[in-house]
This record gives sequence, C-alpha cells and structure tokens, in this order.
Amino acid sequence: MTSTITNCVIYMAVARVTTDTFKKEVLDEKGVVFVDFYADWCGPCKMTSPIVEELAHEMKDVKFVEVDVDANQELAAQYSVFSIPTFLIFKNGTVANQFVGAMGKEKFVEEIKKVTHS
Repeated sequence: MTSTITNCVIYMAVARVTTDTFKKEVLDEKGVVFVDFYADWCGPCKMTSPIVEELAHEMKDVKFVEVDVDANQELAAQYSVFSIPTFLIFKNGTVANQFVGAMGKEKFVEEIKKVTHS
C-alpha cells in the first residue's frame, strides 16, 4: 500500500534560531530581521505568536525568527531580555529597534516600519 500527498505546501515563515545559528541567521543577514524572544509557557507570547506568523507571511522583505529564551539563556542575556515577549529588529546585523510586551498587529507594523523606512 502506498500513499501520495498532492498539492501540499509546508513552510514555516518564522524560523527558530539558537545561540549556535544566531550569527548566521541574524547578525550576518543583510536587510531587516525581526527577532521574537519567547518562552513556551509565556501567555502573552502565545497571544503574539499568531500575529508574528501572519506578518511573516505578509512582509516578504523582512526575515522573521524566534528565540526560545529557556533554551538560549545566554543569548537572551546578551541582548538584555528580562521580560518576554521581547522583540528586536536588526538592520544589517545591528539592533535598530527593541520593544517589549504583547501588542496588536498595527503596532508591530508601526515598529517594523520605523526600521524599514529609516
């Protein structure tokens, strides 16, 4: 018995990065990278995750990644992540914007545009 899957597209718009991959995926990236520092147990993180995922599908000129602070504590400390969710937006490998807390889609777009239109 064989099975065939047709017309199936599987993709993940928000990539998970770790301490080991952060340099390659974020710091060495030319352009804008939106980084979501989160934890699986974090209620506000669970609220913002679908919004970030939606933006990742809509904003093709921005790379979206997420960092699990529990699994990557040294990386969170390096960027002074004391509360979650914390969001950093990098432009050409440098932090261009940082903000904390759950917010609506419009506010995320506003924060991203501060970097993309600078």
